[in-house]
Formats: sequence, structure tokens, C-alpha cells
Amino acid sequence: MTEFDTDVLIVGAGPAGATAALALATYGVSVQAVSRWNWLANTPRAHITNQRAVEVLRDLGVEDEVKKYATPWELMGDTLFATSLAGEEIVRLRTWGTGDERVGDYIKGSPCTMLDVPQPYMEPVLVNNAASRGASMLFNTEYLGHEQDEDGVTVYLHDLLSHDERSVRARYLVGADGARSQIVDELGLPIEGELARAATVYILFHADLSRYVAHRPSILHWLMTPSANYGEIGMGLLRAIRPWHTWIAGWGYNMADGTPDMSDQAVTSKIRQLVGDPELEIEIETKSTWFVNQATVTQYSSGRVHCAGDAVHRHPPSSGLGSNTSIQDSFNLAWKLAYVIKGWADETLLDSYSDERVPVGAQVVARANQSRKDYAPLNECFRTEGADDPVAAGLAKIRDPGPDGVALRDALLEALELKNHEFNAQGVELNQRYVSDAVLPDPLAGEERWERDRELHLQATTRPGAKLPHVWLVDAKGERVSTLDLVGKGRFTLITGLAGTAWSHAASELDLPFLDTLIVGEHGARDPYLNWARGREIHEAGAILVRPDAHVAWRCPTPVWQPADAIKQLSGAIRALLQATVKV
Repeated sequence: MTEFDTDVLIVGAGPAGATAALALATYGVSVQAVSRWNWLANTPRAHITNQRAVEVLRDLGVEDEVKKYATPWELMGDTLFATSLAGEEIVRLRTWGTGDERVGDYIKGSPCTMLDVPQPYMEPVLVNNAASRGASMLFNTEYLGHEQDEDGVTVYLHDLLSHDERSVRARYLVGADGARSQIVDELGLPIEGELARAATVYILFHADLSRYVAHRPSILHWLMTPSANYGEIGMGLLRAIRPWHTWIAGWGYNMADGTPDMSDQAVTSKIRQLVGDPELEIEIETKSTWFVNQATVTQYSSGRVHCAGDAVHRHPPSSGLGSNTSIQDSFNLAWKLAYVIKGWADETLLDSYSDERVPVGAQVVARANQSRKDYAPLNECFRTEGADDPVAAGLAKIRDPGPDGVALRDALLEALELKNHEFNAQGVELNQRYVSDAVLPDPLAGEERWERDRELHLQATTRPGAKLPHVWLVDAKGERVSTLDLVGKGRFTLITGLAGTAWSHAASELDLPFLDTLIVGEHGARDPYLNWARGREIHEAGAILVRPDAHVAWRCPTPVWQPADAIKQLSGAIRALLQATVKV
């Protein structure tokens, strides 16, 4: 490398930046990541890790390590709405797919469970593994600016320890520099929406609350108390960081009144009210405020610079989508950068990054903000304006044996059902459908029809643009192996059946350095449950081409028996997808 110091330079080491560094290093690409901070996240901001994000971690070989630091799925979801943690319960909701009515959907939809992994535990796993695979991770290094030309990007950096300034020449720059992204501003990328439309206090504290929650384990507890009823959510929050001794307490406040009283005495009093224990011993670790954003960048890339993560989708933590979306942004981008850098694809492949991820980012921003607004019906059921004792009055309303009480309890049921769109929205997390030049539609498929609520329920399909369905196959040892374990790892995979000999011949003839073949039914990929046969949506002698990110790029649903026909179709698909510079 005489002209370039690195193939890719990443600004930021949060979930987006660290995932990009890990994926690129895994794919053998020279990558540097810089952060102005001296280490990683020091507060447990992001935490919910959904099934798709865990699938990404699985593909990158770090799932098992991440699980060591996670609150497991079975402890995440007996979510409580109450007057205080020690007080009267109003309703409960089984969340994150843990309830009897949804647990089967989540088990069927993915080889991975949801996890709760606070950001200070997730980021070191990503960064340490990226570094061990060859990524250069530079801390105390401030990004100053960049200049790009036809061949690359010159990035200007400031060492905050030595105070030296230097430049780095890279082929590409990734801006994963957070919700106040300097790089997004420099590029002039268009932003739609509203910033700082509401505000919240977060207090990280230590207290043993096991006697209140161990019998009804959940990472989130919502408290309907007058001391924390301001704002859209209108409830206080107790969030378990480490069960059941490390917590975040949160509540909204009026920005027009300025920063609220953040003294130890004031926040201790508030936390004791949320818990319902006036004598509770509390150790406060940190106090902070943050603002609710509802903004999305409508174009993630400009030339050789690509932005990801909170830089391009800015929203509150409701629905637990932030770090998950950031991880998936980088997983989408990294393989495309790798293929272009290795000469396997034309640079136009990178245009598909923005085409595919902008709609996802917009959906996530809208969903997270709507989830905040969807607390209003619950509050309407409980609140009693002007009551001397609002809690007692609210409980009396809910327990009224008369017709008004019946009507209110019916409304309470509807209000609780609405919260499934925040807390049991497997469809939001797994139903992405990419539309770009890196996906070739199946002309025989017609328009997709959604059999159930698209936000709540996964609809698994092999349609181009969708993620490959998870199905348990059986490997050479007789052990179960997911279809998702047999694809990805930075490579395209051609899937066919025992009758698809023409396709396996075609793949062998093309002999591409990035293409694997998976023949379902052969030793190592048996389908004894016949679930792949039930769900593949193509003829056994058809074929599905899966991208490195496990999304379906193309499929041939009809049988092909002649190798020459298979070679023609497969080579044409790959050429169209990659504008391939390798011989196809």
C-alpha cells in the first residue's frame, strides 16, 4: 500500500463503528477506527439486543462472548406497570417475546434469543475482537475533517495526548460519529425531522431491589406516580442494568423550565418514590439528561464517505432499536466495501447501502417515537385529574365494580395490547425488505401479501430482499445447524437441493472466490424435519443466491436441469448484482 495508509478509516467506536471495524477486519480489509474518547461507552445507554443483531454477532463469531455479559432472555420480560415497585400493580405485559402466546414465534424465527447487553459490555467485545483480527483502534484521537477526491479520502486527525496533528489517506471514510455527527454536517446530508423535542433525566444507581423484582423478573418497570408523570410517557422508569442491584431511574421533565434539580437529595427522593421504599439505601453513580430526537438522514453516503448508526437515525430508546439498527447498518455496508476493495464488485454496489438502509432508519425513528406516544391510553385509564390522592383515585377507577369500571378495564386491555407494538414487535426487527440494485426481484412472485400484522409478526420468505429464513438442518455430526450458520461469513451462497445438480455444476464452473454452494439434503445439511422443504418457496431444482449479510439477492423458483442454463442464469445474476469486475 504505497498510496493509502488504510483501506477504510472509521470515525467512532460505538456500536456502528465497532461493528464496521470488526466486520471489515474479519473480511481481511485494512481498517482503522478512531475515537476522541479514551475508551468506550461509560454509561449503559443502549441495551436491548434483538434477534437480528444477535444473528449478526453470531455471523461475526462473537455471539457466545457477548452472551457472557447479557441478562438472558428469560429474565427480560415480565414488564410491570405499577404505582411503585413496592406498590400496587396495575397491569403486567410479557415482553420481548417471552410470553406464552409469542415465545414460539421467537424460537421459530431465529437461532438466537434476544439479549439485554448494556453498551459498556457490548462495545469492548466488538472492539477487542476487531483489534485481534487486525483492525487498528486509536483512542484519544479527534477527527478534524476530511477531503475526498476521485481516488480516496484524506482524513485529518488530532492526537489529544501528544497534541500532534496528522493526516491519514484512506480509500473510504465511514462516519459513525454519533447523533451530533460532524461528518453528516460536513457532507450536508439532508436531515428530516425534529431534534430535542422532549427531555429525560437518567440516574445510574446501585441498590438491592431483588425483594421487589426477583419473583417477576424484567429489565423494565414502569411506575405510574404523580412524581414522575410529566411528558409523553408520563411514567417513571426503573431499568435493571445488572439484576437486581444496578439500575437506571428515568423520568421526563419540562425543557422550558431548564435543567431540573439534580442534587443527590432530590434524585434520591425521586428514586425512593419510584421504588416505594422511603428508607431505601442508594448509591448514586452518575446523573445525566438527554433529549428525544425524531430525525432521519435521507441519504447516508456522499462519494467515498458513508455514514452509519446514530449519525443517520436519531431517536429515543423506546422499542430498543438504536444499537441494533446501528449494528445492522455496518453489517450491510462492510461486505460491500470489502467486495469493492477486493475488486469483486464495481463501486456502484455501494449505492445500494443508502438505498437499503434509509427506509429502515426512517421506520425505526418513526416506531421509536410512536412507542412513546402509545403510553397515553394507559395513562388515561389511570389518571384522575384534581384528585387529592391521585394514586388512590386511579386504583379506585380501575377496581370500580360498576359499568364504568367494566368500560375502563376494557380500555385498559386495549391500551396494553397497543404496547405490543413496542415490546413484542418481532416484525419490526426481522421483516426488512431491501429494494436496491443489489437485489434482483423475482418476476414470478407478485406483490407480497402480509398474512398478519407486519410490525408484530415475522413473515419468513425467500423472496429477494428478505433475510434468509432460519430453519434447523442437521450437520455431519447429527447436530442441529441453522440455515443462517451455513451462509454469510463474508461470502455469497448458492442454495439448491439434491435435484439441483445443474446449479452446483454452474457454481463449480464459475469458480468465483466469493461463492459457496449449499446443497440441502446432502451430508452436512440434511433436512430431516422437512422444514426447509416446507418453506423454501422454490422448486427443489431451483436456486437461491444469498448475500454475505444473509439477505436473498436473487432466486430462480423454477427447476433448471441443464448446466448451461444454470451457468447463464447464475452468471447473469452475479454480474447484475455486483457489476462484477471478476470474470463471470
